[in-house]
Amino acid sequence: MSFDKKKSIDLYRMMVRIRAFEEQCIQLSHKGLIGGSLHLYIGEEAIAAGSIDVLNADDYIASTHRGHGHCIAKEADMGRMFAELLGKETGYCKGRGGSMHIADVKLGMLGANGIVGAGIPIAVGAALAIKYRKGNQVVLCFFGDGATSTGAFHEGVNLGAAWRLPVIFICENNLYAITTPISKSCALRDVADRANGYGMPGVMVDGNDVLAVREAALKAVERARKGDGPTLIECKTYRWLGHHLGDDGKYRSPEEVQYWKDRDPIKTFSHRLLKEKIATEKGLKEIHGEVEKEIETAVKFAYDSPPANPERILEDVFYSIGNLSMGEKRI
Repeated sequence: MSFDKKKSIDLYRMMVRIRAFEEQCIQLSHKGLIGGSLHLYIGEEAIAAGSIDVLNADDYIASTHRGHGHCIAKEADMGRMFAELLGKETGYCKGRGGSMHIADVKLGMLGANGIVGAGIPIAVGAALAIKYRKGNQVVLCFFGDGATSTGAFHEGVNLGAAWRLPVIFICENNLYAITTPISKSCALRDVADRANGYGMPGVMVDGNDVLAVREAALKAVERARKGDGPTLIECKTYRWLGHHLGDDGKYRSPEEVQYWKDRDPIKTFSHRLLKEKIATEKGLKEIHGEVEKEIETAVKFAYDSPPANPERILEDVFYSIGNLSMGEKRI
């Protein structure tokens, strides 16, 4: 499947932008400027770029602990994202959430989530609200292969299908739940087959092919908007790095890692753009140069931003302590 030149270039630019953001995160982490774990999206860029491209501005996404790519594809400001990672007041969560909790409801980002599978019930709840209001929005819900073995997945998918909610479940199957290969935790070869048990379509696509991901997402979104309910899309992909930046990934063979790196979603798509004469070598280099400048500007914004104020650290935070009940807000 092919698209017009502008759409193809936009998809390529988005993947390059996501990759560049993550590579910059590695540099900032090595400088000791980012605290906590970083779960990077390198190798999986085609999924966020392709699926989120079919959404309208008022549609929603629910993300994961590996959520930078989703946020960027939803047009989040990279300067504010870097500021959040660096613990700055100008970050999306005022420097209080960090990498795994970036959110902006105004952009339709219902939040990244540090708990495996926890975004699924959030997405289903948002889809229920849309249906209750008789709205025309949809929710894209991202999760990894490990999440499909959680109760949150089975309960959420079941309710989404039973109530025919406008939610699309996107499994980013990168083959490992931390260090456990999916072959050790699931008897099925394809996660998409789980959809049969809930009465919804299950689609399996090459998660490294941005056009294939986009086509599958487009059909699922159109179906959801018509009131026909959810779809489970399994995107076969691979994270190049370990589960988090400190994970050396030695549970995977060098040959396996190289196999997937040879299927780099950015490189393979660039070859296709050149072959179909949609882009030139010069044009693609210019995109990389433009994205590099975007990253420089975003990092400078974060550097120049004031740090989060320790005296206001409990503002906008929900927690339970002493006589405070769960969910109360303490300021």
